[in-house]
Amino acid sequence: MNIDPLFCTLGSADIAHVIRSARLAVCYAGPGIQADVAQAMVETSSRLGPEMLTVCVDFDERVMRMGYGAIGAVKLLRDAGISVRSAPGLRTALVIADNAGFIFTPTALYLEAEPIGRGAPNAIRMSAEQIGEALARLSPAAKAIAVAQAKTPEEKKRIEALPLDVGSDQVTDVLFTEVSISLEEAPPVRFDLARQVRVFEPYLQYVELSLTGAAIQRHRLAIPPSIQKLGGSKDLEGRLRTTFDLIEKGGKLSSKPLEDALNEIRRNFTPSLGKDHGRVVLKAAKPHLVARLEAFRRQLKAHQEAVAVVLQKHLDESRKQIVDYYLPRAVATPPDALVGQLLIGKPSEDDARKWLNAELDRVFPSADSLIQEMKLDERFKDVTFETLNRDDFLESVKIAFPKVDWDKAYHEFRAAGEGA
Repeated sequence: MNIDPLFCTLGSADIAHVIRSARLAVCYAGPGIQADVAQAMVETSSRLGPEMLTVCVDFDERVMRMGYGAIGAVKLLRDAGISVRSAPGLRTALVIADNAGFIFTPTALYLEAEPIGRGAPNAIRMSAEQIGEALARLSPAAKAIAVAQAKTPEEKKRIEALPLDVGSDQVTDVLFTEVSISLEEAPPVRFDLARQVRVFEPYLQYVELSLTGAAIQRHRLAIPPSIQKLGGSKDLEGRLRTTFDLIEKGGKLSSKPLEDALNEIRRNFTPSLGKDHGRVVLKAAKPHLVARLEAFRRQLKAHQEAVAVVLQKHLDESRKQIVDYYLPRAVATPPDALVGQLLIGKPSEDDARKWLNAELDRVFPSADSLIQEMKLDERFKDVTFETLNRDDFLESVKIAFPKVDWDKAYHEFRAAGEGA
């Protein structure tokens, strides 16, 4: 009586053990093949001959980036003279060694580590009939092995009549080189690191919030050098010599209410993990943060509309102050830049005013341009392994979000790094 379990666990080490036990033939099919499995096949081929081993994978760089297999494993097989066929889209896996066979769920190492122990079954033991039929339907080479292993003429005839279900082609040198180059140019990430990052991905995201262009009360205008040369009195030279406040500080044009509102959002939803880490938001709270930012954008739009009503008047008044201050100096001691544009040597007051305005046109903004620059920028970035692996990361997160069980997440983080 067969007491072998129907459900069992097959990791790469287990599959390699099955392959090394073969005395007649081996068949392996799956999305990809790992290095230790390929090594077992190479060793077995030295005993049985490479023609007695059948390998069928989905030879595609995307498969290897998911961690279903490695291109180095395929190279091992090809270098040993073992034929490798490619079946695009193949995701079911099986391994057959003589009369022992298993259908199993292959592991994408990008997502999780391979199963270990009896508590993680991922395979079903195949019956003798299932083994013969699977071989017959997989590839011409596997079918030839199944026919050779048939125990009766009737069984042999039945297997020969079975159609192929899996279309596959030989992995050519051209295809192998093409995939190799793609993986060299953009190597797959280390799967253990990717798994560790994904432990914290559901919890956290880095976020940067910045309000730009709203603080028009801090805008300063650089006075053109041609105007600076006109000089000025001591009591005003601090304000007018090189720069000039476009508008007075304070008042309803100030961005302080907006800045206070954004800072409150930052405090409530994006605590800082320290200057080396930046600010983060809990993904569970992110919808609330997004809602607050939408409300803030409405507040910003209302501010723009309010500012638009009076800003141009303030800018015109600021320009007038500069022109009125420098006008008598430009008339009394006209600069060469003005004199060189006149038909007569001495400029009139109107000539000087036009020249001053023309010089200021080059540096003075319009109200529309200032209002259009008012924007809220938000950038969300996922966590990275480099950040997570800093010694102070977990402690910083615990301080920022004391109500979350971060120890549980950290234990998962450590476990995800076991096994590459």
